Amino acid sequence: MDSDKRSSKEEYLPGYTSSAPTDCNDAAAALRARRVLRKLDLRILPLISTFFVLSFLDRTNIGNAKIAGLPAALHLTGLQYNLCSAIFFIPYCFFEVPSNIALKRFSPSKWIPTLMICWSAVMISMAFVKNFGGLLTARVFLGVTEAGLFPGATFYLCMWYPRAYQAQRVAIMSGSSSIAGAFGGLLAFAIEKLNGVGGLAGWSWIFLLEGLLTAVIALLAYVIMQDYPERATFLTEDERAWLVDTLKTDNAGLSKELKWKFISQALCDPRSYLMVALFLFTIIPSYAFILFLPTIISGLGFSASRAQLLSVPPNIAGAFFTILAGILADRWRARGAFILVGLIFPLVGYAVLYATSSPGAGYAGTIIAACGIYPAVACIVSWTGANFAGEAKRAVVLAMVIGFGNLGGIASSFIYRPQDSPRYHPGHATCIACLCLSIAICAYAMYDFARLNHQKRERCAQEDIRLQLTAEDEIDTLGFGEMGDASPLYRYIV
Repeated sequence: MDSDKRSSKEEYLPGYTSSAPTDCNDAAAALRARRVLRKLDLRILPLISTFFVLSFLDRTNIGNAKIAGLPAALHLTGLQYNLCSAIFFIPYCFFEVPSNIALKRFSPSKWIPTLMICWSAVMISMAFVKNFGGLLTARVFLGVTEAGLFPGATFYLCMWYPRAYQAQRVAIMSGSSSIAGAFGGLLAFAIEKLNGVGGLAGWSWIFLLEGLLTAVIALLAYVIMQDYPERATFLTEDERAWLVDTLKTDNAGLSKELKWKFISQALCDPRSYLMVALFLFTIIPSYAFILFLPTIISGLGFSASRAQLLSVPPNIAGAFFTILAGILADRWRARGAFILVGLIFPLVGYAVLYATSSPGAGYAGTIIAACGIYPAVACIVSWTGANFAGEAKRAVVLAMVIGFGNLGGIASSFIYRPQDSPRYHPGHATCIACLCLSIAICAYAMYDFARLNHQKRERCAQEDIRLQLTAEDEIDTLGFGEMGDASPLYRYIV
């Protein structure tokens, strides 16, 4: 009888099995789990994904504005456009960690919409810039105000979804960046037709209308955004209890308090920097692809307006494969393998772009690249969210990975230089080199997480730790709650 109880307890300890409900053999419990997840997918996921679409749309629409006449209108010369693109990432990187700490301190339903209002105001102001200095200043403030959205949204999803269901949802959210690319291309093509209306150029209308769209959604978010599962108004009391209990199971015995000790754990953990490096060398070719896709397509021999439209199919393909990778990663409880496969696709795509002079083959290369680069980025984010605990450390590490990793956006902005057009061989070669580094780092991370899991299993077996645990307060008594993911009870997802 005792062994039965112990076995049942082990089912619920983090890392022993999936955080999916183990009582799903009971039809009613399985139905309840599906009902709760369906409600989350209808109320939480679409809202956060919409925020992310708007964020990506507003930070990357400078690429659409470029081929709509922005450089000529502002008399940009040399690398001034590239500098305006790059400057965004400097404040963006350094304000992400403080923003996520603030999100932990304050209400997400107030903090995230406020960030959106701020960056929408900056975006609207960009419609009226007159010179290089004005555009550069606006991009700095855009980086400051957008900094908290990506890590904040990822942390927010991790607070609502159990670990077993996170990859698919983070993939959907991250995959919305490719939807932003597709939508941005279509929107830019349509908005360009307003060129001259009201005395504004087509590129000004791109900034103005997309900024206004963000402001409207932000105002709605103040009203409809929920904070945390404990206070979810769209769940019944029974559903709320199931979700809260399942989330507690994921983090059994792990402290949720915001202490400087946990921030220090995040900053001193070498695996934090391993994930930063993985994200960094993946984000360089990713942002290069996102920011310069219309330019690359135009360099293949297509007109500016046609290049706007042709940027849509690669982004749609990227969105599809990102969601597919997230679904399969959750089903198989794996992350590293999907990242490795995802990195191979853009490696092939960039190689095609480098080697061919055919417009058709080059365009096929952009589609191949999109099919892997977007899923790889999404899986790295979900891998980070799943492998660092508890809440405070996870929030800080996510902000570190996304923030410092996005320093790669600075490099991305200078990869495709005007003097390298139309083939952009140095840019393609740089992306290939970064992808090779990412593959090596990912392979090592998989090995490291598997090695640590083996060590933890051995320790649990040798010290009979599982036999001592019957309640969450006992875990705290043993000191495991202060250890975060270093706890012998916590298993990394490989």
